[in-house]
Amino acid sequence: MSEAKWYVVHTYSGYENKVKANIDKTIENRHLEDQILEVRVPMQDVVELKNGVQKATQKKMFPGYVLIHMIMNDDTWYVVRNTRGVTGFVGPGSKPVPLTDAEMAPLGIRQENIVVDFEVGDTVQVIAGAWADTVGVIQALNIPKQSLTINVELFGRETPVEISFAEVKKM
Repeated sequence: MSEAKWYVVHTYSGYENKVKANIDKTIENRHLEDQILEVRVPMQDVVELKNGVQKATQKKMFPGYVLIHMIMNDDTWYVVRNTRGVTGFVGPGSKPVPLTDAEMAPLGIRQENIVVDFEVGDTVQVIAGAWADTVGVIQALNIPKQSLTINVELFGRETPVEISFAEVKKM
């Protein structure tokens, strides 16, 4: 089996999140979790000034494109290529070209494995992001996605929230 690499998929403009959701659903239905590791729509934080009010929002870094971390073979190529909203892989002709590590570096997506010092059941404090200063117990870890799930009390009920490893510290 070859090594997983990052590929760029061209989509209809505005369909990036739908394509991500459709591919994620297909991965789950066809049990391709070991071949298509991650689907990502790169976002960047932008501060907008509207009506004299500054507002922090997230915008797509590459409108019309989705990044996929996968092992390229006939099955995975077919699944991605035939997803509704996908117009094709980026590359000459019908041959997808993987991104190099140098091209991935500015996107903040790292290839190296991360070793974490926490596990399911540990109490963590969120140190960044929308849930900063929130304390929660880890319900699930997603190592390939480098995220964890904690329950947060929202409107009087426990709600699972997915948070990046970089945004938490062990208590």
